[in-house]
Amino acid sequence: MQQTIRDLLSQCPGLLQEDKDKLEGVARGMPFVADISRSDLLLYARCGEQEALLIAQARPHSIMPVHADDLCGTRVSAREEAEVIRALQRGHRVKGSRRSRAGGAPAIREISVVRGAGGKAIAALNVEANLIAYVRQKSRSKVFQRAVRLLQAMLLLGELEAVDTLSPFREHDGVLVVDSRRVTRYASGIATEHYRRLGYLDSLVGRHLSTLDTGDYALFRDVYRDLSCYEREYEERQQRVWSRKAVPLIARSWGEPRWRPWEWLHRRPVGVLFTIHDATEERHKERELKVKSAMIQEIHHRVKNNLQTVAAVLRMQIRRSGNPEVKQILRDSINRILSMAVVHEYLSSDEGTTINIREVTQRIIQQTKQAILSPEKRIRILLEDGHNLYLPARQATACALVINELLQNAVEHGYEERNVGTISVELADEGDQVRIVIRDDGEGLPPDFEIGQTTSLGLQIVQTLVQDDLQGSLEMESGEGVQATVRFSKKILEGEEHWNGQG
Repeated sequence: MQQTIRDLLSQCPGLLQEDKDKLEGVARGMPFVADISRSDLLLYARCGEQEALLIAQARPHSIMPVHADDLCGTRVSAREEAEVIRALQRGHRVKGSRRSRAGGAPAIREISVVRGAGGKAIAALNVEANLIAYVRQKSRSKVFQRAVRLLQAMLLLGELEAVDTLSPFREHDGVLVVDSRRVTRYASGIATEHYRRLGYLDSLVGRHLSTLDTGDYALFRDVYRDLSCYEREYEERQQRVWSRKAVPLIARSWGEPRWRPWEWLHRRPVGVLFTIHDATEERHKERELKVKSAMIQEIHHRVKNNLQTVAAVLRMQIRRSGNPEVKQILRDSINRILSMAVVHEYLSSDEGTTINIREVTQRIIQQTKQAILSPEKRIRILLEDGHNLYLPARQATACALVINELLQNAVEHGYEERNVGTISVELADEGDQVRIVIRDDGEGLPPDFEIGQTTSLGLQIVQTLVQDDLQGSLEMESGEGVQATVRFSKKILEGEEHWNGQG
C-alpha cells in the first residue's frame, strides 16, 4: 500500500510537528508549481545529518516528466544525492547542477531549502527539468520567469493558500501575468489565442483588466483581497465555457539582521497569475452524461414498475386458482420477479452503476418473510454483520436472484416437518472474489443428492445464474442442515462499466 506523506514524515524523528505541518503544505502546492515550471518537483525531508527521505513528488502534466516512476519513500545519502545533502547541510540553494539520466537527455536541477522553526533547513526541494525544457523555459518572457520564481519562493514558505483546490493544469491552458495595477504584463501564445476567440484581437500585454468584458477583473480583486487561490467558470461569447484559475504573486523583502536570512518582512502582493482553459466540450459532455443518466434511471424506474405490475397480476391469479401446486408455482414466480424489481429500484434512485448487495439482500429477506413464511412458522432469517459489498448492476441482479432462490429452497424444503429454525446469509468480500453463504439448521439434503442431477427448478435457476452469468461456482453441503456457498470473481462482465469496492 502506498505510504502517505504523514507516514513518511513519521520516519524523520528530528522534525517538529510544526515542521511536518509546513512540509505537508509545501507538498500540497507542488503539483501546480510543477506544471507552471514545466519541471519535476521532489521534496526531500531531512533525516539526520547524512540522509534525506523523498516525501513528495510532483510531475508536470504538460510535458514528459524527468522521473516517470513514483519515487516517494526513497531514502538517499550523499552517495546517491550529493547536491541534496549539501543543500541541507549548508542551508542554501544548489543551482544549475547537471547530470545525465539513464537512457535520456541531461537534466538541470535547482535545489532550494525549506526552513522550519528557527531557520533550520528541514527539507530540500529539487526542481528538475530536462535540458530542452529548461532552455525553452529560460527563453520565455522575463515577466513570466519572475512569476515562476515567485511561485517557487511562495511554495518554499508554504504560502500558496488553497492551491491544492485548483483543478490540474492542462496542456492547452493559457497563462497571463497581471501586475498590481491590474495591467497584463505577459500573455502566452495559447492565452492570446483564447482571448482572440473571445473577440480581443489586439495584444493583451499592456491592457488593463477593466477593458476586458470578462470575469478577470472581479477574479483579480478577490484574489488580491484574500491572497488566496481561486478557480471560476464563466459562460461568455458564443456560449463557450471558460475556466480560469488565479494565484496571487507575493514578494517579500529580506529581514534584519542579514545573517538571519530566514526572517522575512513586508509580505506584499505584486500581481496575479491567471490560467485560462476552454472547458466548453467538457461541460457539454458532462451535460450529455447527466441527460443519459437521467434517462437510464427513468428506464429502471419503469422496469421496476412493470415488474411490480406483473407480480400484482400473478397475485390475482393465485386468488383465482384452486390448485395448491399452481399457487405455489405462482408464489415462487412472484418472489423471483420482486427480487429483480429490488435491483431496478436501487438503480432508479441512484446515479451510480453499482449496487450495495447488502441492502438488496436485506430487502429480499423481508420479502421472503412476508411472502413465504406462514404465520405458524417461527423461522428467523438473518443477515450476518459485515462490510458493504458493491457490485455492478448485472452481477447484482444475478446475485439477487441467487439469494432469493436459495432462501426459498431453504424455507420450503428445510422446514417441512418443523416450525422453528434459523437461516443466515453471509456476504464476504475476499479481495478479488465474492463469497455468498446461506446456512440453515433444517432437515438437510437427501442422501443421494447431486447438484448436477437436481430436478428442483429453483436450484436449476441458481446453477444457470452462477455458472453462466456470474461465471462462478456453487457448492451445497449437508450437515446440521444445509450450507450453500457461491463464489465468483469481481471481474467486469462484457458491457459492464468499471466499478470498485468503495461504491
